[in-house]
Amino acid sequence: MKKTRFLRILAIAVALMVVCGCALAEGGFVDKVEAVNSAINSFAWGPIMLVLLVGTGIYITIRIGFLQVRKFGFIMRNTIGSIFKKKNKDNGKNLTPFQAVTTALAGTVGTGNIAGVTGAIFVGGPGAVFWMWVSAFFGMCTKYAEIALAMKYREKDENGAYHGGPMYYIRNGLGKSWTWLAVIFAILGGLACFGIGNIAQSSEIAGALNGLFGIKPLVSGIILAVIVGIVVIGGVKRIGQVTSYLVPFMSVFYILCGIVVIIMSIGKIPAVLGSIFANAFSFKSIGGGIFGYVIMNAMRQGFARGVFSNEAGLGSAPIAHAASSTEEPVEQAMWGVFEVFIDTIIICTITALTVLVSGVLATEGGLAAFSSKGAAAVAAFNTILPGTIGGTIIQISLLFFALSTILGWSYYGESCWAYLSKNNKVVNYIFKVVFILVCIVGATGSGTLMWDISDTLNGLMALPNLIALLPLTGVVVKLTKDYFDRKQPDLRK
Repeated sequence: MKKTRFLRILAIAVALMVVCGCALAEGGFVDKVEAVNSAINSFAWGPIMLVLLVGTGIYITIRIGFLQVRKFGFIMRNTIGSIFKKKNKDNGKNLTPFQAVTTALAGTVGTGNIAGVTGAIFVGGPGAVFWMWVSAFFGMCTKYAEIALAMKYREKDENGAYHGGPMYYIRNGLGKSWTWLAVIFAILGGLACFGIGNIAQSSEIAGALNGLFGIKPLVSGIILAVIVGIVVIGGVKRIGQVTSYLVPFMSVFYILCGIVVIIMSIGKIPAVLGSIFANAFSFKSIGGGIFGYVIMNAMRQGFARGVFSNEAGLGSAPIAHAASSTEEPVEQAMWGVFEVFIDTIIICTITALTVLVSGVLATEGGLAAFSSKGAAAVAAFNTILPGTIGGTIIQISLLFFALSTILGWSYYGESCWAYLSKNNKVVNYIFKVVFILVCIVGATGSGTLMWDISDTLNGLMALPNLIALLPLTGVVVKLTKDYFDRKQPDLRK
């Protein structure tokens, strides 16, 4: 009976995908989608979003006493520095703390670290890098707060598995009268997983496989769908197990390669850093336009790409962290500081410096001269390294970064739809089948449009989460004070 039901669901999902594919094939439809998305994007990443993103981060940072600076050493020792010192307990139903982190990092470290950063620099100039750093600095505390609240207000089901995230801390923290906001977040998260977490990533994977092995996009999409299906159908435990191996490997690989590239161009670094700061505070106008256009454009690109990359403020990562078997909210929340640091301050900076020292920013035609943002990054690395070694590194990195993001976001999307359907198994089956098939759509679709739609969904998803974080900051302050008061003797050692 279950098998028959599953096959029916699969058939319906395939039919829907075919209909969507036919609709997308119509040029007029695509034009309408682009126009609507552009209008919504202007709101999602307009002044309100910038104020909420930065303002919330600043507010939380002040309230918890600049924790990312004051306790940075302690945080590093008790996150990445602790994984080889102690065993994390796992009751078999939930993720170990480290698996929860790698699952979150899988969704965090993605093509935005390479293609997104490259695009931000081309559009916003070198100054976008500075504003990315600013968003990351305050974003560390934003993500810390999100995870602490997700741990505090998570729920345990009848099987002993934890479920949490913004929808839970909105409802359980703010009260049932705010359930409507939790529902809005879950709906947006359930939709965003197909954009930032699948379509944009599948598009980059198809490009990487084509560059490495000459594989056609449709074939890449099918291969990707099979791989994702094998992992996703296994549930959160399998996702956590796969990402616990995939994320450390891909991160170390890219960081080491990036460091080599930067060392080879070390003489240009001072000038590049100078251009970053000069452009970040440039109040010049463009073509007689608004005075201060350069700095506003750099800020918009920097904040947008910073959030797209590290996801601080989106409310996505807390969903994975809430599945951790640890009982201490602050201990798990400290991983949020580490995530943003490694994602933006380290990995994104490596990409940015490479692009800037390579000189590809001066390419005639700008970003339009390249087939994709990933192609621009490939050109940057190839300019510095001999032959096509640099391009191969980028393509391999894009492949693993994008795959890990798809796996991480599959769990985020599943959790959002589970919340909306009250853990309905049929809805869960439908989501998984559709999510897997969307890999094919993403691999064969328009890369530019996919990135634009992902940007919009990012901004919209952040709104209900940030609105909830502000009144719940007092809870984060209390959790933080209580934890460090109890751990004070350890801090003296």
